[in-house]
Amino acid sequence: MTRPKSLLLTVIALAGAALLLAWSQDWFLVRLAGAEHPVGGDVAAGAVAALALTAFALVAALALAGPVFRVVLGALTALVGGTAVLVALFVLAEPIVAVAPYLSEQSGISGLDSLTELVEGIAATAWPWVSVGVGAILALAGVAVIVTSARWPSSGRRFSREPFEAAEGGGAIDEWDALSHGDDPTDPHDPRRDDH
Repeated sequence: MTRPKSLLLTVIALAGAALLLAWSQDWFLVRLAGAEHPVGGDVAAGAVAALALTAFALVAALALAGPVFRVVLGALTALVGGTAVLVALFVLAEPIVAVAPYLSEQSGISGLDSLTELVEGIAATAWPWVSVGVGAILALAGVAVIVTSARWPSSGRRFSREPFEAAEGGGAIDEWDALSHGDDPTDPHDPRRDDH
């Protein structure tokens, strides 16, 4: 069943791309001293980029893996998706903690209580919620891999053993060796030729 395999690999790759896109956007608008400052996902949720890249690596691994290893990779895919959901939800639940590095850089102040006093307001954009949704899709795709991977077609063997098996007891390799030793494997009168 090539279709479930290609469909799921496409979904996982697109989810990784969507996570990377979300990570690169503004996640919060922070109001400081009457001005709004955008804070990106690279500050608020740096782990999302690593999860996105992991999703890409899982696509490549799943394309080549055998049936047993696919189940392991499916579980890892579900774990990556679930982690993306948890990271985004934590950021949404604790926005001051998420933007603290930016606040410290702007103000030179450290300490969560002090930073909280600086913030006049903070609003989340849609991008953290996009990460929640994409992470959930990725987790479901991982579960689908586990359920369907036994029916996926086997990866093609690029290096077959058949030519070497055919060469046992004769063939192109033996003829090449004969030429290397000065023998002519096509000469029927050559006493060194072993005709069977």
